Amino acid sequence: MDKAHYDELVSNLNKLIDENAFDGKKIFLFGHCNATEVLADELMQRGIEPATILDNNKAKYSMDYRGIKICSPDIVMRCATDAVIVLIAARAYAPMAKQLRALGFEGRIEKLVDYNSFADYSTSPETIKKMTERLHRGQAAVERHKKNYPGAFRFYCPFQALGDIYLMMSYLSYYLENRSIHEYVVFTVGEACAEVVRMFGGEALGLSQKEMDESIQAVIFAHDDTAFIPHQDRPYVNKLYKALYSKFIPLETIYKCGVFGLSIETVPVKPVNLGTYSKLDSIPPGKAVVLSPFAKSVSNISDSIWQNYIKEYCEKGYKIYTNVAGDEEALPGTEALKVPLSEMQSVAERAGTFIGIRSGLCDVIRDADCKKIALYPDAYYSDTKWKMVDMYRLPGWENIVIN
Repeated sequence: MDKAHYDELVSNLNKLIDENAFDGKKIFLFGHCNATEVLADELMQRGIEPATILDNNKAKYSMDYRGIKICSPDIVMRCATDAVIVLIAARAYAPMAKQLRALGFEGRIEKLVDYNSFADYSTSPETIKKMTERLHRGQAAVERHKKNYPGAFRFYCPFQALGDIYLMMSYLSYYLENRSIHEYVVFTVGEACAEVVRMFGGEALGLSQKEMDESIQAVIFAHDDTAFIPHQDRPYVNKLYKALYSKFIPLETIYKCGVFGLSIETVPVKPVNLGTYSKLDSIPPGKAVVLSPFAKSVSNISDSIWQNYIKEYCEKGYKIYTNVAGDEEALPGTEALKVPLSEMQSVAERAGTFIGIRSGLCDVIRDADCKKIALYPDAYYSDTKWKMVDMYRLPGWENIVIN
């Protein structure tokens, strides 16, 4: 979960606590995902114990998160309506709330994070006015983008996800060639994602999540044929992700074949603008390990796993680093390492070993010439029956599932 959404979650949670919304209530969390785990952690840090995590994926019903069992959503109907509050931090708030109402649940449902800010389905005059104003802001933003990049085809990448941007750029050049597009610009959420675009030689501009959402709404509303939203999820291109309910398709294949319509044999393009870390000489060649324990969209790995790696490599006489960004802190017993994304491959190759939770950073250095280990939580991809390691497996890496 990125910092902006985390801050929003904490703010909304604190408001509920201030109004005593949880007093005498059973707390259900809907949708097992990274955001829900973050919410569960925040609740438990405040001494509030969630009763259950609701989820539609039957494969998860034998699992739990920190002792919180994962169950079918219909268990909410076993409790008195006024004794339950359902909290949703997952992206699919609207269909989740609709599902609960269809079950007959009439109790309180609270959205903790507003991921899809255009998905407000109320027909009240207030909502219509708000959404109309929002559309007008989006149209104004799109006009600015056209003015600042005259004649350029525009790509809008809806989420702050390094891995998605990397996969998108790996196949974008084929899309451009097939459609005879010579000038283009990629709009991303945040500067880090824009940096990934530039690694492939592309023109990029980082937007706020708010401006991105509003711009995409305007593009969809106007059926703008000079723009494209290269993403497999709702409602940007089509509902490609639904194919996963019946067939296993790795995420990279979904981008290659589904988003861009390329053949399965298409070879991904590699970054062309990779730099060298300015302090590379301070890293012992082949005798260092870079640990990357942080990710926005993947469940956390236990601290004990990282401590075991630190102990192992310390005994080997390695220098141990933690890759950090923003206000992240290094793991105990390691040295913090802040490196521009375009220079990270040089660091991994100099160190000789990289161990990271499976995140977009692994994509950024996927071709580094060193020992590479990707760690995956033993979890399912969204509400499908496929595991995270199946969807995100990296060729040439040691892919390890952590139970």
